[in-house]
Amino acid sequence: MIEAGRVTVGGITATLGQTAVLGVDDIAVDGVSITPTQELLYIMLNKPRGYVTTMSDEKGRKVVTELVSDVGGRVYPVGRLDINSKGLLLLTNDGAFANAMMHPRYGKTKVYQVRVRGDVGLALPKLANPMEIDSYTVKAVSVKLLKHTPDGGIVEIAINEGRNRQVRKMCDECNLQVLSLKRIAIGKIKLGNLPPGKWRHLTEKERVES
Repeated sequence: MIEAGRVTVGGITATLGQTAVLGVDDIAVDGVSITPTQELLYIMLNKPRGYVTTMSDEKGRKVVTELVSDVGGRVYPVGRLDINSKGLLLLTNDGAFANAMMHPRYGKTKVYQVRVRGDVGLALPKLANPMEIDSYTVKAVSVKLLKHTPDGGIVEIAINEGRNRQVRKMCDECNLQVLSLKRIAIGKIKLGNLPPGKWRHLTEKERVES
C-alpha cells in the first residue's frame, strides 16, 4: 500500500522506511484516517530551567512531561527549549497541529526575552542584520532593547527559523553572553502570566488563530 502511494502521514504521501507515531501523526490509507479516536489535547507549559524537552532522558535528567502528568492524556512537546532555557512550550497529541506550529514553511514567529552581558548598543545593529549560523543565513524578524542593565541589557528577539539554539548562537556571534533566555510567544500564542512549572489548556481562539 505504501509503494502504491495509498498511505499518507500528515497529508504527505508516505515512503518505505518512514516512521510515524500512531495517535500523534495523522496516518491515513486511501484518505481515511486510521488514527485512534481520542480526546485532542492542546496545552501550554511555562518550562522552568533544568528540564529537557523530551519524553524521557537516558541521563536521568528531569523531563518536561513530568510537569504535565496530570493533563489526563499523553502529550508530546511541540519543538524544543534547551535545558537552560525557560518559558512557553506547547504540548499536544494532535500531530497536524504540532506540524503546523513547528514546520518552517508555516513561518510561526517565536519571541524571546534574553538577558545578556556585553555591549548591547554595539551588538543590536548586528543582531538585526542577516548572519550565518551553522552554514545557514538567518535574520531576526525584530530586535528590541527592553532595558539596560549594569552589565548589559534585556533584549527581545523574534525569529522565524527556530534552528537549534539559534538565539544563543546569534548572541554569541555578537559577543553577548546569554545570562537567561525565556520564550514568551509562538505565533499568536503568548505565555502571559502563567507561573513557572505550571500548565494550562489553550483556548479555542488560541488554537484557531495560531
